[in-house]
Order: sequence, then structure tokens, then C-alpha cells
Amino acid sequence: MQWIDFPIFSSTNFPSEFKVNETPAGILLINKPLGWTSFDVVKYVRSRIQRKKVGHAGTLDPMADGLLVLCFGKATKSIDQIQSQTKEYLAKIKLGGSTPSYDAETQVDQQAQYEHITLEDIKKKLLSDFSGEIQQIPPMYSALKRNGKKLYELARKGKTVVLKPRPVHVYSTDIHSFTGNTLELTINCSKGTYIRSIAHDLGIALGSRAYLCGLTRSKIGCLEAKQAIEISVFESLVKQ
Repeated sequence: MQWIDFPIFSSTNFPSEFKVNETPAGILLINKPLGWTSFDVVKYVRSRIQRKKVGHAGTLDPMADGLLVLCFGKATKSIDQIQSQTKEYLAKIKLGGSTPSYDAETQVDQQAQYEHITLEDIKKKLLSDFSGEIQQIPPMYSALKRNGKKLYELARKGKTVVLKPRPVHVYSTDIHSFTGNTLELTINCSKGTYIRSIAHDLGIALGSRAYLCGLTRSKIGCLEAKQAIEISVFESLVKQ
């Protein structure tokens, strides 16, 4: 069964009398708040709809917000199909410094000049180095595992692991603004792409350093963040 065969519950398609006991399976679009882990949202929804089988179709870091797709009941079998869809992100990148996690979760540990960088420089590098299929090394601060241990657990203990680059696909980048040392752009990419790594690697490619200071997931395939339900209003919509 295809994932589109299940009912999709969103801010524009949520019945006024949504009853848990009469809804055995479905796909739920949630706007993940800043500071929450993806599993925090899963646990919250699981307790509200009283379903053990609830999973998400693609992790968002705690410091990211935006579209989180949850599947419950038999719809959890569709998670892999949804994860394989193209993703769209609105990213904010700060030039002139880098962090161990490649984002603002950790403190800046390296600084570099950025004043020489122009908008044209950024456009050229995005086109030459971050377009189409690229080889990307994941950040150490990630949920990937090595010998059963999550990489971020090793990183927090000061340990490092040699990671091999992996092929990912960047379909398009669209710059919205470049002011001071802050770049804002939209990135369309494949499953498995780390926007934090793009930020980090872009800084180096420009002869500087950079890290991700803001991230919003705006789309997964045809599903959009503007359709997502705010977590603060979700509970009031659910009837036992």
C-alpha cells in the first residue's frame, strides 16, 4: 500500500470530530517546535492518540523546527516511502566561525575572516560544489551509529571517528539574503543530506568557516509545513 492511500491529517484537513478509536491509521503533519527532539513529538502524540505504533518520517534536530511527518497504526509501514521524498529546508548560515556540531548547539571553536566573501562567490561555490550529486561527510554530532554507539554520544566524550563520504543529491539552492555574515537560502535535497555539513563545507570552500544557525523544514515531497498542525493546538483537536 502506498503512503498516499492513508488519510493525511493537517491544519487544513483535520475533522472537527477526530475520534481516536475510529481512526486506526493515518499520517499526521506536525510543526515541530524549537527545542523538542523528534522523539519528544512522537511520545507526545502517542500519549494523546493512545497508539503504540507511532513513528516519524525523518529526524529534525532539536534546534530545527518545521514539518515533522508522523505515521500511526498501519501507516507506519509507509515511513520509508515518505523518507525517500525530496526535502526542502530554509537554512540560515553564519560565516566567520565553526562549531564541533556544525550548528549552534555547541560553542564556536574556530574563527576565520569572512569579509572577503561576496554574494557572487557564494553563488559560484553553491553551483560548483553543492549542486547535483555530491559526496558528503556526515557530522560527528549525528545519530548515525558506529559499533552500536551513536556518533553524538562519542563526540560528547571527545572521541572522533573517521567517517567516509556518502553520496547525496542537492537538487537546487536559492539564496534569499546575504547580510553581514549571515546567509539565508532554501535547499532542496535528497534523503540523508545534512544541511549542517553543507554549511560547514561551504565555509571552508569560501576560504572561511561557517555553521548552521537556523533551520526550518518546509517540505517533504508534496507535504508542506504550512499544512502542519501546531503542537500547542493538537491536543484540543483530539477526541477520545
